[in-house]
Amino acid sequence: MEGMDQFGPHPARDAAIRSMTAVEAGDRDAWLALFAPDAIVEDPIGPSPMNESGEPRRGVAAISEFYDTVIAGGTVRFAIRHSFACGNEVANVGTITVTFPGGARSVVEGVYTYRIDDSARITALRAYWEFASLEFQP
Repeated sequence: MEGMDQFGPHPARDAAIRSMTAVEAGDRDAWLALFAPDAIVEDPIGPSPMNESGEPRRGVAAISEFYDTVIAGGTVRFAIRHSFACGNEVANVGTITVTFPGGARSVVEGVYTYRIDDSARITALRAYWEFASLEFQP
């Protein structure tokens, strides 16, 4: 994960770093362990080809399915340029690159927010990006 070492410690930022590190490592169990039981994931927020209903994925079972169908298909790398922590949340601005078997890549710019509870477990992971701006590189 590129870029996060330039920002100071903050509980929500630290949770985001643990999340991105687990995803980059392909460690499904470590990633899922970061979430509160009733957490939500919206990536991207709203309807998209990856989530036609646009409803948040709520709870560990739904978040597990998201991992299996969206994250597990490739190698994910994060490059974060800005990070803004306030209260129990952090908003990271950067690029996510997914490399698929065979070498094709998708690249998306966005804002990625994480909210934590008092135990530093993620209660909401929300990704602000436009599906139309997803760059696919064969």
